[in-house]
Amino acid sequence: MTELDDKSVLSIAEGYRNDPQQLIAALLDIQEASGRSYVDRRWAALAARAMGVPAARVHEILTFYGMFSTVPRGRHVVEVCESAPCLFTGAARLLAWLSELLGVGEGGTTGDGLFTLESAGCCGRCAAAPVVKVGDEAYSVSSLSEAAELLRSFREGDPGAREVLRCSG
Repeated sequence: MTELDDKSVLSIAEGYRNDPQQLIAALLDIQEASGRSYVDRRWAALAARAMGVPAARVHEILTFYGMFSTVPRGRHVVEVCESAPCLFTGAARLLAWLSELLGVGEGGTTGDGLFTLESAGCCGRCAAAPVVKVGDEAYSVSSLSEAAELLRSFREGDPGAREVLRCSG
C-alpha cells in the first residue's frame, strides 16, 4: 500500500476549501485515504496549517473522538458494541469469538494488517444486539459461525455474504 503523501493531504483539505468548520470531515477523509485507518502526526499538522486551525485543536479532536486513531490499524476496524443491550445479549462472548478467530486481543491488529479488533460505545443499533461495526456498517452477529462468516466476507472481499447480517435502518 502506498504511503499517503503531503500533496494528497493538502488536496483533501483543499477539497473542503480549507474551511476550518470542515476539519473533522477532512480528518476522516485523511484517515480513510491512509489505508490503515489512522491520521499520522505529520498529516494532522499539514491539515491544521492548510485549514488555519491550531495544531493543538487538531490533536484534541484526534484524541477525543473514538473514531480517530493516530497509530496504524488494520484495513478493517472491527468494533464490538459494548452498550447495555449488546452486553446483555452476548457482546462479551462475541468479542471473545472474534478475538479467537483473528488471533489478536482487543486493540490488536492481525499480522497481515487486515483487521484491528476494538470495543466501542453504543453503535445505535440496539434492536439488533449484539452488534459488530466494520467501517461504517453495523452487523448483527449472534453465533460463532456468523462471526466467522462476517470476517471471511471481508477477508475475501465478498460483500454479498455479509448482507444477511447487515443491520437495516
